[in-house]
Amino acid sequence: MVKAIVEIDERANRVLNIIKAKHGLKDKSQAINLMARQFEECLLEPELRPEFVESLKASQSEKTVKVSAFAERYSK
Repeated sequence: MVKAIVEIDERANRVLNIIKAKHGLKDKSQAINLMARQFEECLLEPELRPEFVESLKASQSEKTVKVSAFAERYSK
C-alpha cells in the first residue's frame, strides 16, 4: 500500500466526505480508492464482459470468406 500526503480544495474535501458517508467507508483513503475504481470503470478500457467473450468465441467458428483483392472488393 502506498501512503501519500495530498492537498485538496474544500470542494474536493466535501465530495470525499459525501462519498465516505454514502458508502459507509472508514476514511477518506477508502473514498479515494472507490473514486479511482469508478474512474477506471468509466474512462479507462473496461475488462471484456463475459457475453462479449462468448460472442467472439462463437464468431471464431463461423465460416470465413477468402478475399484476394480487398481494395477491389470493398472500395467504391
